[in-house]
Amino acid sequence: MEENISLTNTIIQTINEIFQTLFSSIDNNVYQILDELTFIGPDILNQPLLEKLFGTNASNGILLLANSLLFGFSLYYGIRLIYSYYLNLQIERPYQFIFKLIIFGIIMNCSYFICKQFLELNSIISQSIRNIGSTIIGHEISFSELINKLNSIISVGKTDFNIFSFDGIIKSFISISLFNLIFSYSLRFVIVKVFIFLTPFAILSLINNSTSWLFKSWFRITLSLLLQQSFIAIILLIIFSFDFSSQNILSKLMYIGGIYSLIYANQYMRSLIGGISTDVSSNFQMGISKLKNN
Repeated sequence: MEENISLTNTIIQTINEIFQTLFSSIDNNVYQILDELTFIGPDILNQPLLEKLFGTNASNGILLLANSLLFGFSLYYGIRLIYSYYLNLQIERPYQFIFKLIIFGIIMNCSYFICKQFLELNSIISQSIRNIGSTIIGHEISFSELINKLNSIISVGKTDFNIFSFDGIIKSFISISLFNLIFSYSLRFVIVKVFIFLTPFAILSLINNSTSWLFKSWFRITLSLLLQQSFIAIILLIIFSFDFSSQNILSKLMYIGGIYSLIYANQYMRSLIGGISTDVSSNFQMGISKLKNN
């Protein structure tokens, strides 16, 4: 009997040591990049390869293709104008089209500069929220600080950590949830870059009334993705305003509620503004359900 109990204790101790090492390794090496993935600034465009792909002028990169489409829009309008005389169609007048062609053509060729300024403004807003929180609360508002605060109340670094305890269950849930955030915010990081590259074409769509809906969809999605980091900064500010204590179960449950709200920040922004989902787990489950239905 004593041998069975000793064996059971050895197994439990081994499992605890494995999870303690795993959680400590993840905390020290992974979660610090969440701040870089979440709080996007104009520096994401400061890469020579990206500048070449986007195009520094109208004769290279994506701007070259966009300016080619500009000529295509002009040709399309010319054909429509000729047909309108024969079929008595109501279309916009030539001087209106030429005015839009010049204005949006200029804006399109300045889209790289416009994107950088928009990213800078968005970064200033989210950083201002974090700076206000840092001034009031007294420490940095960031994911790395969030992990340090979490470990201080759950005692991950101590030898008495038990994965089968209430604290161990909370730590497991939060670790899995934050790992989900890494994939979701990584997806958002990539999608933001994709929509930045689509900026010239979105502006170009405003020239024709029948394609202007593309700009509206692009703007709503891009705005939702960028403003999400300000919403996340507010959530972090609220989380850090809680009075956490290692002996208070309610405070630990509030911590879980804060992590849960971070996970669904994208869905909240979609409900408020619109946009697309960057929740990896939801997209994965949706893909599985579609495969089952097929």
